[in-house]
Amino acid sequence: MGRGWVERGYQARCLDISIDRSFEEFRRQYEQAVPAYDAAAFNALVARNAPWDDVLALMRDCAPHAFLIYWSSGDLRPMMNLAGDPRHCVEYLMGNHTTAERMFRHDPAVMLYAPLRTLISDGPDGGARFVIEQPSHAFGSLGVDAIHEVGLELDREVAALLTHLEVPVPAGLSD
Repeated sequence: MGRGWVERGYQARCLDISIDRSFEEFRRQYEQAVPAYDAAAFNALVARNAPWDDVLALMRDCAPHAFLIYWSSGDLRPMMNLAGDPRHCVEYLMGNHTTAERMFRHDPAVMLYAPLRTLISDGPDGGARFVIEQPSHAFGSLGVDAIHEVGLELDREVAALLTHLEVPVPAGLSD
């Protein structure tokens, strides 16, 4: 097989959702629904070379709404306020090991888009806003039907999370 490169393009669909609650309130609700990744618990599975079923079980127990927070920027307000922009803003990497693996087996390049990037910030109308790119668009760009199907499943899981958070679900996310 020769060396070369493949160009894949996609048009991201950015979902920017207005929330009728304050930044602080919505952030607290989001972080309660999407708990922080417990590295020690997952590292213990790796250390004992646990069967994959143990990973599946731990993820079911840890992620009541299908996702964990793997990383958070913390509130960027203190730094941005130095430049005169006092808005709250927090970035997150939100995902699920077991969902990512179902795509990874077909192409490790899925890790360019997993975990999902999300953002909560002050909204323009005094409430909060939640921003995420629609997963199926990014994963569908890899051109593998099995990966795209998981991307569509992620769309539905994001829609379910938004429903749980009592946030409007954008058209096309759960259809």
